[in-house]
Amino acid sequence: MSSTDPKASTSALNAPSETTVINLYAAAEKIYPRSTFGFFTKWRWVLIWLTQIVFYGIPWIEWGSRQALLFDLEAKRFYIFNLVLYPQDLIYLTAILIISALSLFLFTAIAGRLWCGYACPQTVYTEIFLWIEAKIEGDRAARMKLDGAGMSSKKLVKKGAKHFVWIAFALWTGFTFVGYFTPIRELSTAVVNMGLGPWETFWIGFYGFATYGNAGFMREQVCKYMCPYARFQSAMFDDDTLIVTYDEARGEPRGSRSRKADLTNQKLGSCIDCSMCVQVCPTGIDIRKGLQYECIGCGACADVCDTVMDKMGYERGLVKYSTQTAMTNSWSHAQMLKRILRPRVMIYATALILLVVTLLTSLWLRSPFKVDVIRDRGVMARLAEGGMLENVYRLQIMNATESTQHYQLKATGLDQLVIQSDVLDANHTVTVNPAESRGVPVRLQIPDGSMKSGSHTVTFEIKATESNAVVTEKSIFLVPR
Repeated sequence: MSSTDPKASTSALNAPSETTVINLYAAAEKIYPRSTFGFFTKWRWVLIWLTQIVFYGIPWIEWGSRQALLFDLEAKRFYIFNLVLYPQDLIYLTAILIISALSLFLFTAIAGRLWCGYACPQTVYTEIFLWIEAKIEGDRAARMKLDGAGMSSKKLVKKGAKHFVWIAFALWTGFTFVGYFTPIRELSTAVVNMGLGPWETFWIGFYGFATYGNAGFMREQVCKYMCPYARFQSAMFDDDTLIVTYDEARGEPRGSRSRKADLTNQKLGSCIDCSMCVQVCPTGIDIRKGLQYECIGCGACADVCDTVMDKMGYERGLVKYSTQTAMTNSWSHAQMLKRILRPRVMIYATALILLVVTLLTSLWLRSPFKVDVIRDRGVMARLAEGGMLENVYRLQIMNATESTQHYQLKATGLDQLVIQSDVLDANHTVTVNPAESRGVPVRLQIPDGSMKSGSHTVTFEIKATESNAVVTEKSIFLVPR
């Protein structure tokens, strides 16, 4: 039998309990990217300017008497320069989205996340907001010092000015975005006259708030935690995909040294461990730790490392764009480029070319108008004047062009078939205004008793007199017993 010491039990009860706190999520530290200059930084800003000129400029381009690019949801029409799409043309929009996705897959297999680093809206607007922040608050050291200081009038003015410019730019972005769905000139007039509708107000505010929050505050967290592309990119990567790499064989062992130091005697690599590559990284990673999903492939670390190498008198390219196979085998650029045309890339490229050719061919052969023939089911068949047997139809003619069109109707399939309509002229022609749909009631007649009872196929032939385009639709003519 075991005995228990009463004094030990009492002291154990009175002893202070030790509580261990386990944090499941580490608090995110604010990243202060250092500004850098170089070849890749210049190209990034070229693409930033290009994308923003396109985004903010296209809604103001006129195409004839309308906006060149307009997704008019109220009228159920999508205007893409000379192309007008209707809800029935959803297949074309679906094809465009599939082509865009497949293009991203192809580009990723070849060049990694260059889309993320150079043209992704999140990256583009984060760079713009960082530029605004640097112009108002100063460089990296000044921003860190300002954030660490207590509240003062100077800090309040700088922070207030920064957020004012951020909000103004974000609202302008939201206004432009809504301008793709509501004619932007009408929208601007409504803004000036304080006559915005509830939906326009909501979407300008919503998109502006999203831009302000994502680019101003969340920044790299969107790329690391919210963007699905960062998670499934590994499925499109292989050892021949172009990525930002650190030449470990050349750079290690790293360490600080003077410019005149003999690397052989000190047994040091080319990396001076200055951490500049970490300071310029917009996602705050250390590229020297190898490929990481947070890397957006912007090349900022390569630019700043080349600058450091120049100052030290070393060869450039310690951090560079390369592939894992090229780094392992010490390949030249020519050898690396030969691996672009590999099976995965060829499959993506072939599928993409086929889709693009199919889409362009379909658009080229697309009829400039559409016709739906609906037989009046409420009237099976009836006798009309002059001993004629009559069936009633409704033709829905949609003019997919932006000019007034005249359509001539013809019906075949039965002997002595006659077309009657109150809206057709003597030549059986009807006028349809630009980008409009018009219903045309039509009565087909044959002499009573000229056909045996049952259903008989009739064919409507509709011809556009301006373009000579022809659409044929079949229907049924009923002869009662």
